[in-house]
Amino acid sequence: MPLRAGPMGGPVLIVGSVAFDNVRTPFGEVSDALGGAACYASVSASFFAPVRMVGVVGEDFSYEQVAQLAHRDIDLAGLQRKPGKTFRWSGYYEYDLSQAHTESTELNVFEDFRPEVPENYAESPYVFLANIDPELQLSVLDQMRRPKLVACDTMNYWIESNRDKVLEVLSRVDIALMNDAEARQLCGEANLIAAAHQVLNYGPGAVVIKKGEHGSFMLSRDSYFVAPGYPLEEVRDPTGAGDTFAGGLIGYLARTGDTRDKGLRQAIICGSVMASFTVEDFSLKRLMRLTPEEIAERYHEIERITQFEGF
Repeated sequence: MPLRAGPMGGPVLIVGSVAFDNVRTPFGEVSDALGGAACYASVSASFFAPVRMVGVVGEDFSYEQVAQLAHRDIDLAGLQRKPGKTFRWSGYYEYDLSQAHTESTELNVFEDFRPEVPENYAESPYVFLANIDPELQLSVLDQMRRPKLVACDTMNYWIESNRDKVLEVLSRVDIALMNDAEARQLCGEANLIAAAHQVLNYGPGAVVIKKGEHGSFMLSRDSYFVAPGYPLEEVRDPTGAGDTFAGGLIGYLARTGDTRDKGLRQAIICGSVMASFTVEDFSLKRLMRLTPEEIAERYHEIERITQFEGF
């Protein structure tokens, strides 16, 4: 499994939130931990391809925290620094780690975030639009010059408050990612397979439905693929797992340049692998000490545990 950028692929542009998180689970807690969709996705993707990140932070975002991201060779020319405080989220999980309980959300400088794609980013061949306002996602697409592949994420808030723009984004992307609840909400359909077919009708070539610890599945025009979640004995914090999944997926596609069905399947497994590491510790701690060898070992372990003999 390739783990470094090569001639087949190219850089990934990732646009989303940069945040400080206060998180409490039955297994511990952290305060002012580096988080946000752009951070999780960018660090994850950086194991496979060069990453360019667009986001916004406040004056309280230290150079030490910039250095954490730069340590992963993430290009931060698109990271805006504005007067004020960085976006903050506080929440907790009970023993059902699939359900986050929000205690407070402080948008701060993120409230007026307007993504500005640097000139040299505009030709990025791979783009991931994290779960920001769909109008901002559209503004990023308007600044790009014919990327090879665009993936997007969304969230229930945007589906409820700005559904028409969510649908417009879906009409302009290649891969749509969402969790099972979001797919049901968007389509008004309890059956996830039926909901995925409906998402395809909105425009993307493939839809990936994330189901947390139960894995994910992909539906395209002519293919169906189910991926398991990696079996873990210890989970400490699920925050950012979905964004890590997305980063691993698009990072792998950028590494190989293979967007055919086989490449998409491999990329989904990479996404599952990366997400499985994130949940083993709080914030980005596990990803920051991750090695390519650990990624390859877990990838091949999934290969082994999903093999079976025919009749």
